[in-house]
Amino acid sequence: MKIKKVDTFILHAPVTRGGIADSLHSISHWGAPGVAIHADNGLIGYGFSGTHAHLPTDRLITDCICDSYGPLLLDKDPRETRGIWQLLHNNSPIMWVGRASIPHLALGAIDIALWDLKAKSADQPLWRLLGGSPKQVEAYNTDGGWLNWPLQQLLDDCKRLVEVNGYRAVKIKIGSDNPVDDLKRVEALRNTLGPNIRIMTDVNGRWNLAQALQYGGRLADFDITWIEEPLRFDDIDGHSRLAASISTPVALGEQLYSASDFRNFIQKHALHYVQPDVCRLAGITEWWQVAELAHAYGLPVVSHVGDMAQVHLHTAIAHPACSLLEYIPWLSNWMKYPVKPSDGYYEVPTEPGAGTEPTPEAFEAIGVKTR
Repeated sequence: MKIKKVDTFILHAPVTRGGIADSLHSISHWGAPGVAIHADNGLIGYGFSGTHAHLPTDRLITDCICDSYGPLLLDKDPRETRGIWQLLHNNSPIMWVGRASIPHLALGAIDIALWDLKAKSADQPLWRLLGGSPKQVEAYNTDGGWLNWPLQQLLDDCKRLVEVNGYRAVKIKIGSDNPVDDLKRVEALRNTLGPNIRIMTDVNGRWNLAQALQYGGRLADFDITWIEEPLRFDDIDGHSRLAASISTPVALGEQLYSASDFRNFIQKHALHYVQPDVCRLAGITEWWQVAELAHAYGLPVVSHVGDMAQVHLHTAIAHPACSLLEYIPWLSNWMKYPVKPSDGYYEVPTEPGAGTEPTPEAFEAIGVKTR
């Protein structure tokens, strides 16, 4: 089997109720700049990154895929996923313009597409190709807890997710201008949901260390499962000091772009929940490196999804460090084989591939020309 053609695409899917916000950003659409890798036997592998739907930046990613990496992929056997990853990551001239920037995101999309194609060629779901066995993966829902939701809307949405949809865990955004308001939101949500539902919080890097020590330390009063990205994303020492000072566990990873970054945080005991993302890392190949590292340290892996639950579900089923996975639904309606949470757990996919193939309707309704 040989690669014969590399196409790119961009999808811009609307987010919940026309717009969401965390402590740093507000968006109306989620971007998925991606790649379709065609093999000479007619199979196609799909992969994409995740962005805030900024078209000029998305086009930088797809241009890099098409013009810089594309010629290196032609006539390669797509089943040689790790060998191709090593070639593109370590031996390509592209690395000299940045190993954790546009080329890195482009490589991630390519790697996902190659694994999708490899699983399709084996006529297996990706989790089985990776050596996994069917298992339950619990879903926690982030899409009811945005920072721009008024308090009552947040309480109503999270209550609906629990009582109607069967979730046993929800995450809300904090990091408002006044941290006291954050504590009030968390307290109100705990009182609404009761003691048996897990609540996660996400600051998105808004606090400084003094704020995190003062207000993050008080989250233990509400039995919070974790505080996510409490500090600026690259502050290893700050996260290490915080993790040693408060009883609420620290989670992070969505803004770490390499296995080396994760190694540095893990060795400094700067986190308790490891949150790699195949879109920020260079695909499934590097995600697996991070998951193995975390597992060696006895740390749970709970992937950051953005909206890439399709492939993350396969890796979660396959890897023993994973039992919990974020759910955000923005791309679900546009995938041929969407993930399906039911009563708080994901259904195990049975279709061949990584679940990353968009529908024809997706290209028509939310597709953007790449050239």
